[in-house]
Amino acid sequence: MPVALLALAVSAFGIGTTEFVMMGLLPNVADDLGTSVPTAGYLVSAYALGVVFGAPLLTALGSRIPRKRMLILLMGVFTLGNLASAFAPTFGTLVAGRVLAGLPHGAFFGVGSVVAARLAGEGRQARAVAMMFLGLTVANIVGVPAATLLGQHLGWRATFLVVTGIGLAAMAALARLIPDLPHEQGAGLGRELRALGGRQVLLGLLTTVFGFAGVFAVYSYLSAMAVEVTGFSETSVTFVLALFGTGMTLGVLAAGPLTDRALRPTLYGALAGLAAVLVLFDFTVHVKWAALATVVLIGAAGSMTSTPLQMLIMNKAKSAPTLAAASNHSAFNLANAGGAWLGGIAISAGWGWTSPTLVGAALAAAGLLCAVVSGALDRDGAEPSKVVASGDADRERDTAQERVG
Repeated sequence: MPVALLALAVSAFGIGTTEFVMMGLLPNVADDLGTSVPTAGYLVSAYALGVVFGAPLLTALGSRIPRKRMLILLMGVFTLGNLASAFAPTFGTLVAGRVLAGLPHGAFFGVGSVVAARLAGEGRQARAVAMMFLGLTVANIVGVPAATLLGQHLGWRATFLVVTGIGLAAMAALARLIPDLPHEQGAGLGRELRALGGRQVLLGLLTTVFGFAGVFAVYSYLSAMAVEVTGFSETSVTFVLALFGTGMTLGVLAAGPLTDRALRPTLYGALAGLAAVLVLFDFTVHVKWAALATVVLIGAAGSMTSTPLQMLIMNKAKSAPTLAAASNHSAFNLANAGGAWLGGIAISAGWGWTSPTLVGAALAAAGLLCAVVSGALDRDGAEPSKVVASGDADRERDTAQERVG
């Protein structure tokens, strides 16, 4: 694999750390800024809001910027957002800093996915994209616990200063390791928007929303279930979450080569497996060792859907995959919010702490249904996980015309 993927993985590690670390720092932030923990929870939503709106907006604005420069600029915005968060004097300015840090998230992974796929070449593109996502999953095992511990002992501002440092290191790595890729002929916002409106792309985005909502319906309440149902102490919750992150890492590692070999079967299997293990968790959550094993399986099955979904959407966007790939991360964050909301409704309705597991299973099944419908309507038939840049598409079309002529 190209060493340039290391720069993308480091960037993903920083993004993943700042995205999820706030959940563990809410009490510290609330005490320091004189607000309640539920109100401080808006800081999690603020980041997600930045991702949802920033992914299509920044990708559109940067549609004609060379991709290496775009990656560095996006990481610069991310770094600036974390620096602003570290020195935010009030709760309102911290919310603004979180939105700013979230704005480049989706656009970075959209552009980064296309760059990773082009660097790897045909036959290894999904593995390259998975390597970038690996930084995101490792952040859940190492970055988030370490940053949370740092924030609890040295203050939450120290956490964001460290993430700022990671952002600067990532910018340096991107500048040093990412090659200057040629700008695609005919690339532009119009082509990207037309690709985004394709039926297969929209079905892929819908699959992401439902499939990952199933994951977040459970993950959002995993800590509460571990304490209230399984019987773990509150100090053990970090270990449970780390196991979930371990499962995610294993799932990403498996998804790359499987997606390169058979994209749609990998997606179908991951979504079906996710629905099954979520139903299983409704039973195993009552036994500690079985609950821990199932948590790993949930993380693995959930993350195994990310690479085939990203590749599918990029493939179906054909010669203009960047906006579609970025919009997929807006869909991930909509799934985050929607899954947590639906899981919360089930608990509030008096269905019990374990009710989000069945809600999540139903959502994963809905995602599988969307994927199957997409496959049935796909006129391209079986396809490899191949991303065609617009310049390559033009050359392939010209070659085909010469053969016909």
